[in-house]
Amino acid sequence: MINLVRVITIATNVFWEVIRDRVLYLIGLFAIVMLASVRFIPELAASTEQKIILDIGIAAIGFLGLIITIFIGPGLVNKEIEKRTVYVLVAKPISRSELILGKHIGLSAVLAVLLASMTVIYMLILSFNKIPYPPVSLGIASFFIWIQLSLLTAVGILFGVFTSSILATILTLAIYLMGLASRDLVTLGKLTKNPVIEQLMMNLYLVLPDLQRLNLINEAVYGQIPPFATLMTNGSYALIYIILLLSLSTLIFSRREF
Repeated sequence: MINLVRVITIATNVFWEVIRDRVLYLIGLFAIVMLASVRFIPELAASTEQKIILDIGIAAIGFLGLIITIFIGPGLVNKEIEKRTVYVLVAKPISRSELILGKHIGLSAVLAVLLASMTVIYMLILSFNKIPYPPVSLGIASFFIWIQLSLLTAVGILFGVFTSSILATILTLAIYLMGLASRDLVTLGKLTKNPVIEQLMMNLYLVLPDLQRLNLINEAVYGQIPPFATLMTNGSYALIYIILLLSLSTLIFSRREF
């Protein structure tokens, strides 16, 4: 039975530990990028500057969030193993599932604060410069970026429980890139006209997370909101995937001897 108090305690420690690593400086970097974009892009693209600014803003939110996820997520559990502090943790009345879940919730909370802050700054800068934007669709897109990064955090934790930090980071980035292109794998398999390759590509698609489900950047820029049923389906898909990844991480971690 998972003790929620212990999970929240672990998550809180992770949250403040990551915050102390000065990751919130990325918010300042984002503000500088947006201010520079608003200042210089109109001089370079007079007819399409509004769309370009919207594209840059939402893409920068996702990219900076990705940096945090890629470089911190895989080390959440792995650094405890490499520094031998895991011996202290497992000696306490903390189950390994509580440790995995607490680590994931902690970083997801940091990402939520980071993305929410950048989204608010993004909209304030657009409003101050009288650049029209669709607030609802941008807000939904930012929320789904958070879901996508939360899923990727679970991927990083999974690799981190059985590989080195560097390899786990590389593998997490690889899964991110492959997840964005997973639908293209199916198309590529069909183009080969080879049943073996086609089945292989289909199997890869089923195993890899379909991150395009959670990518609403294009819709956000044009003010489009997918149907509620689609949003719920894609959100549920991500939640199920996260649960499976964390369960697998717990299973692998529980089989390790310390």
